[in-house]
Amino acid sequence: MPSVEPQYPRTDFPEDLECHPLLIVDFAKVAAGDQAEIDTLYKACTALGFFYLKNHGVEDLTEPMFEMGKATFALPEEELMKFEQGDGGMSAGYKFAGSTNVDAKGNVDTVQFINVAKDDALAFPEVRQRTYPQTCIDRMSTITSFVRKSDDVLQTLMGVLELRIGLPAGTLAALHKEGDISGSESRCILKSAPGEQGHVPEGVGEDGNPAAAIGAHTDFGVLPPGTSKWQHIRPLPGHAVCNVGDTLSVYSGNIFKSNIHRVVPPPPPQDKDARWSLVYFIRPGFDNPLRPLSEQSEIVREHAENDPTMRAMPKDQTAGSWFKRRVQNQRAANRKGPETWAASRGTEHTPAAA
Repeated sequence: MPSVEPQYPRTDFPEDLECHPLLIVDFAKVAAGDQAEIDTLYKACTALGFFYLKNHGVEDLTEPMFEMGKATFALPEEELMKFEQGDGGMSAGYKFAGSTNVDAKGNVDTVQFINVAKDDALAFPEVRQRTYPQTCIDRMSTITSFVRKSDDVLQTLMGVLELRIGLPAGTLAALHKEGDISGSESRCILKSAPGEQGHVPEGVGEDGNPAAAIGAHTDFGVLPPGTSKWQHIRPLPGHAVCNVGDTLSVYSGNIFKSNIHRVVPPPPPQDKDARWSLVYFIRPGFDNPLRPLSEQSEIVREHAENDPTMRAMPKDQTAGSWFKRRVQNQRAANRKGPETWAASRGTEHTPAAA
């Protein structure tokens, strides 16, 4: 899942802020088969699960995507709500700020975003999952280019990683085939500045600090393994921040780590500005089983058999049922109590992450 932020309105980031260092992976070198660079990628994915990615080729597509977001979020609320995700477990569409829970306490998120499904973008004008605001329709060529390029980059990364864990070439690509309905999607996110339309103030978390803008999950602060202290990730111009998600972690038998992270209010002086982010999520086709690929790789099998999280995975789940459960139980309208938040969790579900 790569994510980037625009270089406006401010690029200053406090030098004295505690940040967690990430390995930098050069995509151009990985794509060219540079084994040293692939070693760096493998190390990043098996340790923290986060890394910076440079030379990915998506740079020229990001600003047009932010322009699409600006045009979309400027629409009247009544128009945007025609395309709202709803509470049934669909992720594609518009999400208004305050519609999802971010913790077991019941605090709500503070961001709005527009998700466009890969299926709809690549099949346009055919509708595969849903329709979108006119601002998206008018810019669908921009969205399609961003989705296509981002998907190609991530498919390339998965293609080199699968060989390192003994999977036959093409195994992961077969699980992420174009044309299979999936949760793969682009997302443009806006956290409005204080005083702006759409601004939702943060609640108070269990620790007494402001609640997260988007709750702690696996899939921009990061919780390094073996610690209980959140650390920031410093943005680097021209670099995407990538992380291993739950499905890749499961397919690998937890060789690749889906680490816990969250989105929190940005540090001063950036906390007075609107925050824009752009993300692409690659996810398997909904009909594919979601379990370790033990039959295809002895390396995966041995690792999964010795991993408590993998042994506890439900045997009959699919990528679609996993995805729908998580989305549906995050919606504030579906909350029954702390147990609803627990039901929205994935591989990160531990007391420390609740």
